[in-house]
Amino acid sequence: MVIRVYIASSSGSTAIKKKQQDVLGFLEANKIGFEEKDIAANEENRKWMRENVPEESRPATGNPLPPQIFNECQYRGDYDAFFEARENNAVYAFLGLTAPPGSKEAQALAQQQA
Repeated sequence: MVIRVYIASSSGSTAIKKKQQDVLGFLEANKIGFEEKDIAANEENRKWMRENVPEESRPATGNPLPPQIFNECQYRGDYDAFFEARENNAVYAFLGLTAPPGSKEAQALAQQQA
């Protein structure tokens, strides 16, 4: 399974840049493998991202903005969903991955099941 993060390398928005860096930095720090898909430099990536964000996750007006996160082709969420999962120590579940033994998320799951 490959986590795909759709980003815009040439975004003029500092908020979007910060959100993208936050997601990518977290994945790198936790050694979670991922692919960056640049929607600014590749029209196919932009088209694919826009077509595959579910209707209920789209903004009321305009197109979904990066970062958008997928596991293979399965939509996992946007930055706000990622941030909420991170705050709740549930990023692996959010990404559709199994939490590694010893991680905060694995420990929290073990306590819930005990």
